[in-house]
Amino acid sequence: MWRGLSVAVVVPAYREERLLGRTLGRLPDFVDHVVVVDDASPDGTLAVARSCRDTRVRVLRHEQNHGVGAAIVTGYRSALEARAELIAVMAGDDQMHPDDLAALLEPVASGRADYAKGNRFLHPDRRVMPLERRAGGMLLSALTRVATGLTIDDSQCGFTVAHAEALRAVPLEELWPRFGYPNDLLGMLAARGLRAVDVPVRPVYADERSGIRPWHFATVAGVVARRWWLERQRARSGMGGAGPARRPLGLADATDARATAQALDL
Repeated sequence: MWRGLSVAVVVPAYREERLLGRTLGRLPDFVDHVVVVDDASPDGTLAVARSCRDTRVRVLRHEQNHGVGAAIVTGYRSALEARAELIAVMAGDDQMHPDDLAALLEPVASGRADYAKGNRFLHPDRRVMPLERRAGGMLLSALTRVATGLTIDDSQCGFTVAHAEALRAVPLEELWPRFGYPNDLLGMLAARGLRAVDVPVRPVYADERSGIRPWHFATVAGVVARRWWLERQRARSGMGGAGPARRPLGLADATDARATAQALDL
């Protein structure tokens, strides 16, 4: 637990047989639940996850590959089922330092934010990031800021913490399943007046090459435009979701929680 609130960590994993065990072995003791979602990896990722002896770990598997965004939604729903109050996402490739998790939890646990995301550009070690990844990330972040109005940088960093109430407030079933999911989620949060903050986290890289390609800019632009259109249609139909709609942080009462769980098909 962290500050009296239960903590879950979602670990989306695809082709991570080499590093997943190290990732799981480094999770802090204050984490209550760990949900590993194997997105139909063709290697030994599932076997590594199932061999973990940590009793906090629950392993789920997609029979077909759906993408990292879809894997995170599966993990979010499992964490909500477990009634976790603070829900983090850490990739299975050991590129998110566990010592930074506490700093991400703090603004959400204290009520200063509904969603905290890592910002590698603010860390003193930012220059260990490949130059092309830094440049690409900054451009995608600028696009996301313009579209959402959120004052965030490093939109592509997947090291995040969300309050359970924030996740219950957004249509998780609509989250873009693949590259571009962070931008889509930020758009969902902004449309509902939910607060997102940046937290410096250390960039962890070895010999990895940049995952950002020129066509990814077109993908993210399309994802952002899609979110704008969906929220505009929702507002026009009177379904809500566009504009400030933030409720106070804290767990819903039992009746409200059951209704939310049913709406999310938990």
